[in-house]
Amino acid sequence: MAKHKVRRIERLESYLIPIIQTEGADKNVKGFWVKVLLGFLKGVSKIFGAIVWLRMWFYRIGVLRRWPLGCQVISVGNVTAGGTGKTPVVEIFARELTRQGRKVAILSRGYRRKEKPFFQRLFSDKIDPPLVVSDGRRVLLDSETGGDEPYMLATNLPGVVVLVDRNRVKSGRYAIRRFGCDTLILDDGFQYQKLKHSRDIVLVDKTNPFGNGNILPRGVLREAAKNIRRADFIFITKSNGKSEKLRKKIREYNRHAEIIECRHAPQRLKNVYGQGDQELSWLKGKRIVALSGIAVPQSFENFLRGYGAELVDCIRYADHHRYAAEEVINVVNRTADLGCDAMITTEKDAVRFPKLSTTAVPVYYLRIEIEILKGAENFCEAVRHICYKDQLDATVVTNASNENPQ
Repeated sequence: MAKHKVRRIERLESYLIPIIQTEGADKNVKGFWVKVLLGFLKGVSKIFGAIVWLRMWFYRIGVLRRWPLGCQVISVGNVTAGGTGKTPVVEIFARELTRQGRKVAILSRGYRRKEKPFFQRLFSDKIDPPLVVSDGRRVLLDSETGGDEPYMLATNLPGVVVLVDRNRVKSGRYAIRRFGCDTLILDDGFQYQKLKHSRDIVLVDKTNPFGNGNILPRGVLREAAKNIRRADFIFITKSNGKSEKLRKKIREYNRHAEIIECRHAPQRLKNVYGQGDQELSWLKGKRIVALSGIAVPQSFENFLRGYGAELVDCIRYADHHRYAAEEVINVVNRTADLGCDAMITTEKDAVRFPKLSTTAVPVYYLRIEIEILKGAENFCEAVRHICYKDQLDATVVTNASNENPQ
């Protein structure tokens, strides 16, 4: 594989992530300085964990306030840093709620989007309104300004408002006042306690549920795994429907949450630069170069292999890598030089690709959607049950009272 110019921070991420993601990582590394580094990261993670615990305790006792907005607020998040497949879950929730007549806004922080310099934000007296990636009719910002996931959601969800702001209490109020929204989906919101949640949905990746059990930066946990006890519903993602061991582990932390198993099901191959989409059956026997800059590239690559593709090369960048035109062109040309049939990437990567007029070989992205395996007959039922649980429970109680008069 050709060497690529990447930022130093991305090189550091690429080196550290395989070490901190897996269990028993300390036993698999060699070298005095590597062990010193891991020891240092372990110490930092303890400090970070203590800060996270203290912050949650302040919210619990009321020192820090949770702000209610008077409407349904559905938080979709996780306890790990990336890789659970959150964006497709947010998308299908928003689509189904919109289908049921709700006016939906997705509130995102816009991770790794292009922002004003820190000191300019710090000393500015002006309070900027949230960025409107989509007003429900049009997509107004690109992925660089609005963020990868918000742009992708805005593109795939006509009729849904997508807002980006660090302060999601402010963006929630803006969604209600400016767009008349009655349902807010808090994207990656499990740790965002400033806004009061109606429902907490937590995603757990079956392939790597809690990493090596350590909090960032020594592991991938944002907070202790036991804190999934706050969840109302838990989605086991990337499942094959046989997750008894993981279910038992989850029940040690949370006895009340309903557990739903789902998988990220590939749907089709969409052409990044034009027409000519392909069915998944097209992959069988094809020679492919895979390009990705996501948290867990193995899942994407295994999807392609599972449909019979021969992966001649797998080129990986750090999560959220911003592609230069030269980088994409080089990979496309390499794909052609190797005699491959196509270059394939992920949808999250495709939104970060520069525009090209022509390519030497077709460039596709893999379109993924959520499929329920256990816990609900279909996703419509799951959304209805999660978002209208209080009303449904009240109806059940009322009906029972009418059937059994005193």
